[in-house]
Amino acid sequence: MSAALLAALVLTQGGQTSLDEGTLVVRSDTQEVARESFRLLSRHATDSTTGWLLAARISWVAAPPVTFAPVLVLGPDTAPGALEYRVAATAASQRITGLPGPGRYTLRYAAPGLERVRELARAGPTVIVDDSVFALFLVASWLAPARPRIITAIYPRTARRLALTVTDLGIGVTTLNRDPATLRHVLIEGGDDGPVHVWLSSEGRLMKVEVPARALRAERSPG
Repeated sequence: MSAALLAALVLTQGGQTSLDEGTLVVRSDTQEVARESFRLLSRHATDSTTGWLLAARISWVAAPPVTFAPVLVLGPDTAPGALEYRVAATAASQRITGLPGPGRYTLRYAAPGLERVRELARAGPTVIVDDSVFALFLVASWLAPARPRIITAIYPRTARRLALTVTDLGIGVTTLNRDPATLRHVLIEGGDDGPVHVWLSSEGRLMKVEVPARALRAERSPG
């Protein structure tokens, strides 16, 4: 079964429970540069241990504009399952699908005049992330203990595999939409963009993601 078909079945079979959904407003310093909507669903109406579905869509207003729209199936242990990822850009639109296998994760790329396959080794706790899609960092935050832990991160658009270190720093004080806020703070280190700071509510809802090296912050819209 293809990743596209599996993701479509999960989306349409009914019975899921919406665990969280919202919009992140992404700013570079004070300028808005993107908006991301995301939705987290359980795959069973009464039992989230059967896994989850995370769907996101972010539109960047850069010239030229680009939209990234991943849909990721997660297993009961949060391991990445099927991936359906569409990139809409003026010059380089493409569709990426992914499926896990024994010790590997297979990515397939389809674009006008181009089809290719990449297999990446998969060992230990693994997440799918993207430096331009902030909701995906939520899954990495689920794996963060109080002491630093190394996990494997797969970046589908670039077919890269990196080791990231995740740490739950506990409750911290920050700001959210310019107001003081007390949130759970998770630190993700090891990516090309330097540290990523993920801030969660007491219920585990994604509230803010900061990437200081790029002067970016994605904050949950109050609406």
